[in-house]
Amino acid sequence: MTQELDDKAPLLDHLIELRRRLTYSVVAVMVGFFGCYAFAEEVFGFLVAPLRQITGSNSKMIFTGLHEAFFTYMKVSFYAGLFLAVPVILWQLWIFVAPGLYRNEKRVFLPFLVMTPVLFFFGATLAYVFIFPLIFKYFLSFSTTSIESLPSVREYLDLVLSLLFAFGIVFEMPVGLLLLVRVGFLSTASLVAKRKYFIVLAFIIAGLLVPPDPFSQVMAAIPLIILYEISIIIGRFLEKDRIAAQAQGDL
Repeated sequence: MTQELDDKAPLLDHLIELRRRLTYSVVAVMVGFFGCYAFAEEVFGFLVAPLRQITGSNSKMIFTGLHEAFFTYMKVSFYAGLFLAVPVILWQLWIFVAPGLYRNEKRVFLPFLVMTPVLFFFGATLAYVFIFPLIFKYFLSFSTTSIESLPSVREYLDLVLSLLFAFGIVFEMPVGLLLLVRVGFLSTASLVAKRKYFIVLAFIIAGLLVPPDPFSQVMAAIPLIILYEISIIIGRFLEKDRIAAQAQGDL
């Protein structure tokens, strides 16, 4: 009976610690949400800026439901607050898992934890700066004398967020590849051998994310190919480090 209580005690401690880290993360998101809600109009204006570069600074958007603008600002505030809270959330995650890791495991996983938001931000920035103008210009080219473009705030926000998250997640590819290389499940030699297949895959992904014209697809595919090549270069250093660690009995 005493042994059973001793086994349950660590589990209970872990659950209490998990609840504490989740509470801090939720509080960080809520603080970010309320802070961003005070500037919801400015944040939405920032997201609309690429469209207004094409339609003109005086162009306006519409909402067809009485509640649509309100919930649009709520959604903008939530995602902006979530974005600002990501460092806090990742730090709470690290605090929770770090005590259960060995020193060499911490050395392996901490850089990848740092790389994750950086690459996501890089992908979202690329979409905002380069891809949005191409996509919006393409979509607006279908306007005619009988078909007028009247973008809805809700539909526009859904489109923008989906593209930002899509590009952000796609740019997490090096994190996954390098982590697999570091733990030995994947080799840089196999990445080199599959390079031609990835180039095809990059253009397929680009074709799904951007308008179906060659220029836009090339602009979207090239960064993915560059990231793949960077993954191979960095992966070679990680392989040497892993082999050295194995020789010393550290991994």
